[in-house]
Amino acid sequence: MTSSPEFDFDAAVVGAGAVGLACGYHLALAGKQVVVLERERLIGQGISSRNSEVIHGGLYYSTGSLKAELCVRGRRLLYPFLEAHGVAFDKCGKIVVATSEAEVARVEAVARQAEINGVEGLRLLSAEGVHALEPQAHALMGLLSPETGIFDTHGYMLALEGEIEARGGAVVAPAPFEGAEPLPTGGFKVRTGGEEPAELTVRQLVNAAGLGAQEAAGRIQGYPTSEIPKLHYGKGVYFALKGKAPFHRLVYPPPITGALGVHYKRDMGGRAHFGPDLEFVDSLNYDVDPSRANGFYDYVRRFWPALPDGALVPDYAGIRPKLHGPGEPQPDFRIDGAERHGLGGLVSLFGIESPGLTSSLAIGEKVAALLAEP
Repeated sequence: MTSSPEFDFDAAVVGAGAVGLACGYHLALAGKQVVVLERERLIGQGISSRNSEVIHGGLYYSTGSLKAELCVRGRRLLYPFLEAHGVAFDKCGKIVVATSEAEVARVEAVARQAEINGVEGLRLLSAEGVHALEPQAHALMGLLSPETGIFDTHGYMLALEGEIEARGGAVVAPAPFEGAEPLPTGGFKVRTGGEEPAELTVRQLVNAAGLGAQEAAGRIQGYPTSEIPKLHYGKGVYFALKGKAPFHRLVYPPPITGALGVHYKRDMGGRAHFGPDLEFVDSLNYDVDPSRANGFYDYVRRFWPALPDGALVPDYAGIRPKLHGPGEPQPDFRIDGAERHGLGGLVSLFGIESPGLTSSLAIGEKVAALLAEP
């Protein structure tokens, strides 16, 4: 489908993070002329700039959930995309470790769920098996996921931006989304603010604004407030290691309620990081409290007893757009089309936290399918 004279663009995407750009990419692949609107001056300055850069295998997510479906599908799409575009990645693998008898059953449960989710290459490891792969790791047993990896997320987003532009689309920044109203004959009039305010008409609209998705939905005329879920800020901090990385593979304990818990990962430069923890906060504050390292030492020493005193330094923090509060069960992704909010040609994405980055290409594929012409 190409743009028609009555619309400036076939589709507009609000938010130029990894998910928004992936939506724009798949809409462009479908032949649509796309504009991606970003309120910051550069792409990927929100959630996408403050994550662990991990490519998840898809182990944990409940049967039949969007997270299970889209994480596995997204990961299978992501590696070939990165390779084709020369974006750096390392399929280093991950070991989920049980460091106590109480955790053995939890790791075994993860293995069963991962099998249900169709994750490839899984292997249960004895204590000796874990030690053979990662000599410094302490574990009674473990689960190896060879499909897990790390990658250059900014390089990935630049590649998506390039694909959109190569197909006649545009990524515009800064262009904060001020609102939209449905047009009587279909489509939307979209208003942007900032230094150069503008109005444009689009046939279709995607709300992929991440932490701002609820606010953006509230700016769309006719959007039912009952269908805008409450937003909770889930802050997680990371600490970096002074010194040589202790493991080649990623090392994770079993997940905690509402998150995957403090784990070990390397970045593409080889530096070791631990995090994130989970703290519900009321504002977008990215400071890292050095005193939180105390809990990290206790947690990390369960799987790396040799962690030296004073080796952890404050690194960075991220905030996840959670749809649940403290003590509540973690819900699925929300990918809401007209059947939910009643506005034809609009898709809203809510609660796209982990594994949203890994799932991004599959999310974009799903959004494009929802918006395909009948």
